[in-house]
This record gives sequence, structure tokens and C-alpha cells, in this order.
Amino acid sequence: MNPMIKVLASSTGRAIRVVAGIGLVAFGLLGLEGAAGIVVAIIGAVPLLAGVFDFCVFAPLFGFPLSGPKIRAS
Repeated sequence: MNPMIKVLASSTGRAIRVVAGIGLVAFGLLGLEGAAGIVVAIIGAVPLLAGVFDFCVFAPLFGFPLSGPKIRAS
């Protein structure tokens, strides 16, 4: 298994994605103004939701399923 996918599918990887997503959303909404802030917040929502709902958006690029539990089972 690809080491990056292994880390991202773990509970540590999920926590990192959630924290990074919260940070990007907060920075986008509170630190930037206008359209740039909204774009950064939307980009931050991707890792946040991926961590909360336990899926890995990079896994299909390496031939693994999108679902975190399925990745961990393989």
C-alpha cells in the first residue's frame, strides 16, 4: 500500500485533514476578504468533509477505493 494513502486513511490522517480543513475555512472567512476568502473557505471544506465522513480524495489516483474503511481493510 502507498505510505501516503496509509497515513491519510488512518485516524491520525483523518484528524489532520479535519484540523487543516478547519484552519483553511477559518482563514478564508476571517483572514481574507472578498472572493479570495470564499474560495479558500470552499477549498478548506474539502479536507474537512473528507475527514469527517472518512473518505480520501487522493486514494482513487493510486488505485484504492474512496472509502476510508475499505482502504484500511485492504
